Order: sequence, then structure tokens, then C-alpha cells
Amino acid sequence: MRNFVIFLIGLTLTSCSQPDSADLILYNAKIYTVDDEFSVKEAMAINDGKILMLGTSEDILAKFKTENKLDLKGKFVYPGINDAHAHLYGLGENLRGVELKETKSFKEIVERIVDYQKEFKSRFILGRGWDQNDWEIKDFPTKDTLDILFPDTPIALTRIDGHAMLVNQKALDLSGIDENTKVEGGEIISKNGKVTGVLIDNPMSMIDAVIPPLTKNEIKEAMAKAEEIALRNGLTSLTDAGLSKEVILTIKEMQENGNLKIRINAMVSNTQEDIDYFLDQGVLKTPRLRVGSVKVYADGALGSRGAALKEPYSDQHNHFGAMVIGLEDFDGLAKKLVQSDYQMNTHAIGDSANAVVLRTYQKYLNDKPDRRWRVEHAQVLDPSEYEYFSKNILPSVQPTHATSDMYWAEDRLGEERIKHAYAYKRLLDEAEILPLGTDFPVEKVNPMLTFYAAVSRKDTEGYPENGFQPQNALTREETLRGMTIWAAYAAFEEDEKGSLEIGKYADFVILNEDLMTIDIEKVPELKVQSTYINGELVYQK
Repeated sequence: MRNFVIFLIGLTLTSCSQPDSADLILYNAKIYTVDDEFSVKEAMAINDGKILMLGTSEDILAKFKTENKLDLKGKFVYPGINDAHAHLYGLGENLRGVELKETKSFKEIVERIVDYQKEFKSRFILGRGWDQNDWEIKDFPTKDTLDILFPDTPIALTRIDGHAMLVNQKALDLSGIDENTKVEGGEIISKNGKVTGVLIDNPMSMIDAVIPPLTKNEIKEAMAKAEEIALRNGLTSLTDAGLSKEVILTIKEMQENGNLKIRINAMVSNTQEDIDYFLDQGVLKTPRLRVGSVKVYADGALGSRGAALKEPYSDQHNHFGAMVIGLEDFDGLAKKLVQSDYQMNTHAIGDSANAVVLRTYQKYLNDKPDRRWRVEHAQVLDPSEYEYFSKNILPSVQPTHATSDMYWAEDRLGEERIKHAYAYKRLLDEAEILPLGTDFPVEKVNPMLTFYAAVSRKDTEGYPENGFQPQNALTREETLRGMTIWAAYAAFEEDEKGSLEIGKYADFVILNEDLMTIDIEKVPELKVQSTYINGELVYQK
């Protein structure tokens, strides 16, 4: 009996001293956890896709055993980047059309379309990315040249912000749009009584209705191509701002089959059919998908003068922009959503649109403390209305919009209103949380540009020297939080991701340089070395 007891004691001591198993250990690293203390660790142990422990390299290597050890030799680890407002499916869709970004004239657009059509012979030519503000002649283009070159092939070319479209006569004929067509919430631009081909906001839906839809396989292909770009840029999660039922259910299927790794917070598009379907289902939550919000458009965009302003545009004195949703419809939708568990996430650019959204939110959320309804962009504000923001009414902003728009935004708004536009620091001071995104493909996918723009308030050429409205720059810590844990909070997912803490998903990126200390001017050139989701390597440079 004595020998047996000694044997049991020895067995217990031996088992207690045996290291725990892990799927992956990172060590000799500088790991920014982005926890409440913004603590930095040396090593991390991962098992079953989640974080087991963080600490020193010595402690982690002593406590855990694994055949998969990664000596990072001083490299830098951050939580996976979470883009708080993007269009992953839109990025994939755009890959099937003509790329029109960074064109310097309408002539260059025409040249790109001609070259594209020679190669692809499309039955309906699509393109996106033009911006007349980048051209020497900054007026909207007209359809005349397209009508001559492509009389029998419909063309729809979407402006970079997605709130204006140039179409040719064939597309107009298919949609039924002519000089007598009236559509609320936008504009069909005419000149000398003739339609020019430029449509602003709601009339674009008449063109969308005649564009051949993607098949389910084409949707899958678009998502897969877009995901490849996202992973290469260090995105492990994102909020896709406005998706149909068909696309959301296709994403769910792809994720369940292991064909889509990235985690997606999907906003449901504001159509009666899609909203009714998902509200009846309740909030949909899987490890890689959340469906619990509705994307609403209050107004259009500043660049196309569709943003709804309280006073006229400074460069078009009789023009105020327009709401794209009726006030009664907006109030009715808010009342419907507040009775569900769904967030209301509303695109609002102009100060008039933001006023409507903020006051409506306050009306319905006054006694509901944790609904986290979002104002997407929150771009131009009346200074008296910042006080509406809180952890329950969140601004969701995109720092590169400020550095893209700064060349012409003051022309639209004037010297006084521009002071209350793109005011990210002021928004953070009020809300205490500021989720950051890119709005790609309006802007580039690269989150390093988000970080750079938020901190420096400059474009990638280093302009302006002291930054655009530098008083609204964010600190590096605030910016990293905005790209990780605050983006997770805005999607009710802060308990499972957004920081590197025990029990959370092992979603992280590895860089060769330290975002917290590197010369800010070098940040745009940084490249993600590796991207991990669930402890699985999904991209390596």
C-alpha cells in the first residue's frame, strides 16, 4: 500500500509538471494586445483557434508544448484589422468591370472603356471610380461620346462614391428614363431640356434594375477574389455596409464550407423583403458572420453634391442636396427597428441629414442604453449637434475620406462649415469610441492608409505639411483601437475579438515595423507580413 501511495504521488507530480498542449506558440515578439491597458507581451499560446495565454517567451514556452513554434525575432503583432465600414462584395463586383479610379480626364475614361470592350465584349459595360474633382475640367461629364461609340451597348459608370452614375442612351432606354422622369431623393441632370446621362442617388436604382444580376457562382467568385485582397492587407474582420439577402446567405454558405475565412458583420440592405426576412429570423450569429443591423441612406455624397445641407452649397448657391429617404419613412423604419434587436446604421454626410438622423436616434433610444445605433460617415455637422453622440449613438468614420476630399471640400462647404467636417477627434471626445474604416472600394483597401490619414491628416504625398485640420488628428493608440476593438464594439463583438486576450479568437497580423513608433511618413509603405484567422495562417507575404 505504501508503495502504491508513493506511485500515485509521483504520478500526480509528474502530470502537474507536464506542459499543456497548444496548436501554435508565437514568441520573441512584441505583441500589442490592445486590451484596456494597451499592454504589450512577448509571447502567445493558441489552441482551437483561441488564445490560451499571453506572457513572456520564457513562461509561455515552459507552460505549453507544441510542434508549431514561431520565433518572430522581434517582429510586431497586432489584433487582426477590423474595417468598420467597407464593401467587400462591392469590391468583388467591381473586378468584373472597368477600373476608373485615378482617371485624369473624361477622355481617359473613354479610352479605358474602348480597351476593355475590345478584350471582353461585354453585353452591358460597367465601371466604377471616376471623380470629376480629379479632372482639369471639374464639370460632370455627358453621355454624348458614349452614345457615338456604343450606340447598341448599355453603359453604366458609377462615380467613386457610389452616389452618381454616368449612363449612355442605350441604358436610359432600357430603364425607361427620359426628360419627363421624376424620382424623389436625387436628380436626373438635364441640360437644355435633354438628359445628360448623369444620375444622382435614387434614379440610379432604375439603371440597377436592368443590369444583369450576378449568378450565385459569380457571387462566390466575386467574394473569393475580394477576400484575397482583404487578407493580403491584414483584414481579419469587416463590416460590409449593405448586402442583399441573397449575398448574405451565399456568404454564410461559403463560410460554413470553409471557402471564406474572413469574419463579416453584414448590414442588411434597406429593402422591404430583406428587412422582413432577417427581422423575422432575429439576429443571426455564427463564429464568422453576424447579421444584426440595417444599412439606411439618409442622403447622398458631398463630391456629387448629393449630401443634404442646411444652407446651400458654396459653389452652387441654389442647391441644398437632398435626402434620399423620406422623413416619414425614416422615422417609421427607426420605430420598427427599435422594436427589434437590430441596429440602425445610417449613411449621413450633410449637416441637414445628420441632424435628422441624430434627432431621430435620440427620440427612440432615449431609454434604451445599449443599442449602439451608428451614423456612417458623420461627415458634416452643425456644431450644436456633436452632443448627440455617445457609446449608444456611434459615429463610424473613414479617415482617408478627409485626405481625399480636402482638395475640394471647402469649395462645397465654405470657410465656416468646413471647420465642422471630418472632425474625428471631436467625435471621439463626444462618443468615447470611434470605429474606423475605409469605405473601400471608394477608397483603397489598405488599412495602413487609414492609420496614416488618421494620425497625420495628410495624403500620401505629405500634403498639407502640417496636416488638414490637424486639431482633429487621432493618436496612434486611438487609431489602432478604432481599427480593432472599437470596430468590434460597434458590431457587438468586443467580447470575442478586437484585442488579443485570453479566450478571444486568435486573429492577428504580423508586421516588420512598429506602428506605434515608426516615422508616420513611412506607414503608407508598410506591408503586412502574415495574416492569421483562428490561429490559421491565411496570408503570408
